[in-house]
Amino acid sequence: MQLGAYRTTLTAAPLSSVFRGKMMNRGIKSRADGNSVNSKNNLTDHESGQPQVWSTSKSGYEEEFPSLSVSNRRTRIDLGTHCQPKWRKVVDNVDKLQIEPSTSISHQDDTFLPTSFGKKPLPSSSRNPMLRQTYHENGEGKRRSTFSKGTAIDEPFDICISEAREYNPLTGQVLRPGMVLFKNYIPLSEQVKIVNRCRELGCGPGGFYRPGYDDGAKLRLYMMCLGLDWNPQTRKYGERRHHDQVAAPGIPHEFTSLVRRVLDDSHTLIKRVLKTENVEDVLPAISPDLCIVNFYTTNGRLGLHQDTDESPDSLLKGFPVVSVSIGDSAEFLYGDQRDVGKAESVLLKSGDVLIFGGESRRIFHGVKTIIPDTAPHALLDATKLRPGRLNLTFRKY
Repeated sequence: MQLGAYRTTLTAAPLSSVFRGKMMNRGIKSRADGNSVNSKNNLTDHESGQPQVWSTSKSGYEEEFPSLSVSNRRTRIDLGTHCQPKWRKVVDNVDKLQIEPSTSISHQDDTFLPTSFGKKPLPSSSRNPMLRQTYHENGEGKRRSTFSKGTAIDEPFDICISEAREYNPLTGQVLRPGMVLFKNYIPLSEQVKIVNRCRELGCGPGGFYRPGYDDGAKLRLYMMCLGLDWNPQTRKYGERRHHDQVAAPGIPHEFTSLVRRVLDDSHTLIKRVLKTENVEDVLPAISPDLCIVNFYTTNGRLGLHQDTDESPDSLLKGFPVVSVSIGDSAEFLYGDQRDVGKAESVLLKSGDVLIFGGESRRIFHGVKTIIPDTAPHALLDATKLRPGRLNLTFRKY
């Protein structure tokens, strides 16, 4: 018979021939020899606590079998009378009752067993009604798939590796007070969206153009302004562009959300590195109202300069410039003087973000060179971006 997670070489006859419901209700118990005795007056060997002897008809071999009891109910299972020949033959050749672990369970006679017979008990917490909810919430009671151990039946499966990840702000660098650099901050999928959005805006009214001066000189880049237009000739901001009177496109909300996320991570990094709680004094937070988008070709350059064309209040409060790099890498220079020889250098790759504000708001900075063929190939394949660097600088006027 099957006992829990074990099997034996002896198999009981169907219990319907042993359990006598009506007889038990009247105080009568069944014996193996077919006779019945009154349970009040006569106790069987099993009921008196003595070991019961079972015998097969073929060899007469006697074997002790442990008694089975459930609470105060006692039953007797006649293995000698009802054993089938093929099972009796196995018993004749053994010296002791064989018990071995088994993972397979026969359900042939389940209908004759109590409903709780052979079932694995739940943890004590699950039997407590007050703790049952916690047991299931922790996933201990979740059904598992029959074809994959440890995989929930309703668990979704993605055949592609997800690129989404939480960026750890502690991997950034504080270059100087108010100046923070995050390497590989923007994932490739988001870089693709930024390029596509800039292309959409750049091909429409108020899009990319190559700014110049009255003497005919032109900058070595293409520019598009969002929110407010910046005139390189007059170094002033306005609602419309000077050369065609077209209003500047607005800043997409996804760009604004990116700036807020960058500044939040900057504050986390500054708090850890500089051991200060007043992070806004080091690098103020902003909601940008203008963005200058520049595209540098492979021979693009930008000399050392200061960004001081924003309002006096913005400069006084040290509202930061948030610079996003996409495409080919660039050698970026910065320093306290307009001297290339004394300037420090940092390599900005696709997906990097640089922030400078607070004490570093008026640093001199520029682009020394664009390094060809350094843009991610996956980015170029997805966007068909021209060779060069796309740079977005967000500010608060």
